[in-house]
Amino acid sequence: MTWAALLWGATLGLGMVLVLAWVRARRPSLAERIAPYVRASTAEEIRRRSVTVTPLPTLERLLAPVLRDGVRVLERYGSPAEQVRRRLRRAGSPLSVDQFRAQQVMWGLAALAVGVALSLALAASRGTGVVPLAIVVLVAVAAAVLGRDAWLTRAVTRRQRRLLAELPTVAEMLALAVGAGESASAALERVARLTRGAMAQELTVVLGDVHAGVRLPVALTRMADAVELPALTRFAEGVATAVERGTPLAQVLRAQAADVRARGHQALMEEGGRREIAMLVPVVFIVLPVTVLFAVFPGLVAIQLGW
Repeated sequence: MTWAALLWGATLGLGMVLVLAWVRARRPSLAERIAPYVRASTAEEIRRRSVTVTPLPTLERLLAPVLRDGVRVLERYGSPAEQVRRRLRRAGSPLSVDQFRAQQVMWGLAALAVGVALSLALAASRGTGVVPLAIVVLVAVAAAVLGRDAWLTRAVTRRQRRLLAELPTVAEMLALAVGAGESASAALERVARLTRGAMAQELTVVLGDVHAGVRLPVALTRMADAVELPALTRFAEGVATAVERGTPLAQVLRAQAADVRARGHQALMEEGGRREIAMLVPVVFIVLPVTVLFAVFPGLVAIQLGW
């Protein structure tokens, strides 16, 4: 099969897909039929439709139907929306679930374009069959979509490490503020105003809930449940218990900071042990065989030459 035949076949297939999509798009759904009777004003409808969810608004408006269909497919076969929402919250991302799905679709479309270009190049240069080329395109699209999901997981891990590193310092600053005579809410507000980082963002969220009328222990518990970090959960429970029962908060905060530092030191020692074991792999399988080869090879050569 020549590259010209492959190109004509791809063009014909794309045309048939576009015709089927056009026929399907002309069928109004139930939501579209009742929308004129329940939707907001025309100005509000225009404002909602003009909102973009990706960094490329013009391209998004051009590919809006494809994006909507791709988001529906990902919602059906991808990760559950609630799980994605929790991971976005743990990563500190301002994106919503729909925005994250739209980015996954954009990554998939970019991979589709690259895969099609690579397939055409392989077909023109080596005459590769249609089935291997289709597999290459599908693998590229799947890898892009899963890569965006893996990127989110990596962002969650990085942010949890930052929270764990910043927690002891923030706890000691809160202990100093409380020891100076400030209340727990005032100490949280002072530390959130003077610090920067992931922990300051979480304290800002807690203060927002407190200003909205939520009790401080409840706001701290919500924050700990959303972040899902054991050290932060113990910190929130300790502060909430101290506030509710009237125990000395400064001592609790210092104890929390010492506990987090001790656990961090223990985790660092465990990581060092794992790295030490991992270092044995190149030593045993690379350095040691080369050393033995250098030690034995001259003797073997001498035996063969009869020296």
